[in-house]
Amino acid sequence: MIKKYTCQNGVRVVLENIPTVRSVAIGVWIGTGSRNENPQNNGISHFLEHMFFKGTKTRSAREIAESFDSIGGQVNAFTSKEYTCYYAKVLDTHADFALEILSDMFFHSTFDEEELKKEKKVVYEEIKMYEDTPDDIVHDLLSKAVYETHPLGYPILGSEETLDTFTGETLKNYMHEMYTPENVVISIAGNVTEPFIKEVEKYFGSYQAGTSTQTENIPIFHSNRITRKKETEQAHLCLGFEGLKVGHEDIYSLIILNNVLGGSMSSRLFQEVREQRGLAYSVFSYHSSYQDSGILTIYGGTGAKQLDLLFETIQETLEKFKKEGLTEKELSNCKEQLKGSLMLSLESTNSRMSRNGKNELLLKRHRSLDEIVEQIDQVTKESVDRLANSTFTDQYSVSLISPVGELPNSLKS
Repeated sequence: MIKKYTCQNGVRVVLENIPTVRSVAIGVWIGTGSRNENPQNNGISHFLEHMFFKGTKTRSAREIAESFDSIGGQVNAFTSKEYTCYYAKVLDTHADFALEILSDMFFHSTFDEEELKKEKKVVYEEIKMYEDTPDDIVHDLLSKAVYETHPLGYPILGSEETLDTFTGETLKNYMHEMYTPENVVISIAGNVTEPFIKEVEKYFGSYQAGTSTQTENIPIFHSNRITRKKETEQAHLCLGFEGLKVGHEDIYSLIILNNVLGGSMSSRLFQEVREQRGLAYSVFSYHSSYQDSGILTIYGGTGAKQLDLLFETIQETLEKFKKEGLTEKELSNCKEQLKGSLMLSLESTNSRMSRNGKNELLLKRHRSLDEIVEQIDQVTKESVDRLANSTFTDQYSVSLISPVGELPNSLKS
């Protein structure tokens, strides 16, 4: 059972008691990411996440790390396009201790100048490492092709140029504007009971911050082609089709469509591209949902000379899907697979904490397991077939990284 509570300052708390485990996962979720940035401060959400681990008024960076190591706990963080999360997983007996340290990082990070300089070097290396993985960068290029100048097209890491401009003052100002109480959710899952909410309120329930001046900026899906020349062994290709936003009524039909298309080893793309034709080691599809838009992405990596053939095979697979639709066996298998993976994922306190945090932050609602299973069961062959025909149109974006850096003729139109 999920308990929801709103502190007097607007911070939301969601707590799921799981008495059968001995761990507790605590996540501090903030509704800001790279989509809330601009060309001048791109990368600040991610850099701020790094700096939270670099020391507070009472703890050095080393002491923060040692605090969790000494109790056998884990602490980490991540930044996405729409949210940032700092989280810890500890034994239930250490839940209070973990909460206190997370709040210390949140409220009392010093953003020391020396630490800033060192951490900028770390993020520079992270950017360079990312640049060395073309099968990662090609997905960022696709976002840029789809969203053009909209912040959803920005890279989460930012650039060396933007990082250079960040100071302790810049970070504090960004926090003041974006880390507002109504933009924060504290999600807890594990062997912890309802009175723990009062502990959360003690730390997070009374702080104040600025008022966000951000205006709603709804993205438009564009059909573009972006290429980059890079000395790689393979050509890395992404196709992006317009998807669905978070919480859309057809989202489970789309999840099943994606699974059948390229979401598993038995999927059509994997079987046709890899198993039947041996064109790629890695080929898959996935769907990214945002608050007001989505992208269904198909990725394949192959030798530069086989790029035309890879694209043609993908196109043939999509056309066949549109023409013949889903089989009853695919629909049945996929529903069971989805339900199975959902049940298995909920065996971890971390995944429950993440699910509840995201749901509260983005949707402000929580569906029970039975409700989700019912929605999956309601997906029909007709709803998936209809979605395939409305999704796989000629209005799609392409990104490519290859040794030649040029699209084959079949992709230029």
